[in-house]
Amino acid sequence: MNKTIYFLSRRNFIINSTKTAAGILAGSAVSDAFSAVAQPQYSIPLGVFAAYGKADFLRESGCAYIEESVAGFLIPADGDPQYQKNLEQLKLENFPIRSYVILLPGSLKTLGPDANHEAILQRTELALKRAKECGSQYIVFGSGASRIIPDGFDRNIAKAQHIELTRKMAPLAEKYGVTIAVEPLNRGETNFINSLAEGVEIVDAVKSPKVKLLCDIYHMLKEDEPATEIVKYGKHIVHCHIAEKESRTPPGVKGDDFRAYLGALKKIQYKGGLSIECFTYTDFEKEARKGVEVLKQQLSEV
Repeated sequence: MNKTIYFLSRRNFIINSTKTAAGILAGSAVSDAFSAVAQPQYSIPLGVFAAYGKADFLRESGCAYIEESVAGFLIPADGDPQYQKNLEQLKLENFPIRSYVILLPGSLKTLGPDANHEAILQRTELALKRAKECGSQYIVFGSGASRIIPDGFDRNIAKAQHIELTRKMAPLAEKYGVTIAVEPLNRGETNFINSLAEGVEIVDAVKSPKVKLLCDIYHMLKEDEPATEIVKYGKHIVHCHIAEKESRTPPGVKGDDFRAYLGALKKIQYKGGLSIECFTYTDFEKEARKGVEVLKQQLSEV
């Protein structure tokens, strides 16, 4: 009798265990399927470089922010009264300016025999102060014409000059809580800092939490810089720009496929902004809106 009971109990145990295991596997499959469906698509805040007068249009077009220029918004040619008007418009529209490009005019040199660090630091502090007033996060330090190494000038000296200047900028950025994003540019615009690796050399030399790296996919394409560099230097990247390779057009004009680069941003779990940065449009509203749509589509596919 005991043997029979044991046999039946063992049999029931095997049957029940099999059912339980099958249930767990089925449940796991359902869970995995649900996770695959429920997992959100990769997305990041998108913006466009434009005059602030385009704020309403860009908001309606699905942008999270706008990117302006230092000379266009923070330090306008018309002086302090125009800046105050810009600030009032920003408060009225309440559409954020995440960052500003073109910190320096070409006449202010960061390196070479005509380097003018004192004037640059004065301009930089004013720009940082006003960027803080505007609630902005970044000022882009590209300014390719300012950092061209003159023919015959020692490259190592030029690099040391630029690092010295950036080190002096760092405490100002820390003071105002606005990050300076060092931007590598293609060799058609400047002959110094042409890759993410070279940008990281500056960032590493400065060693400031408020001096980081900008990744511009347009410049990377022009320099044939692979998307894997984004993964390699991802910990330094705080902001991104993008445009099509041939004529610096917005995504969707020529049909460039950016998915390898967007996939690299996803791999490093990048959550910062991605700005369409173009300087000429055939039809701004049509092309900017299309650019945002194309980026959202390609981001959903990585």
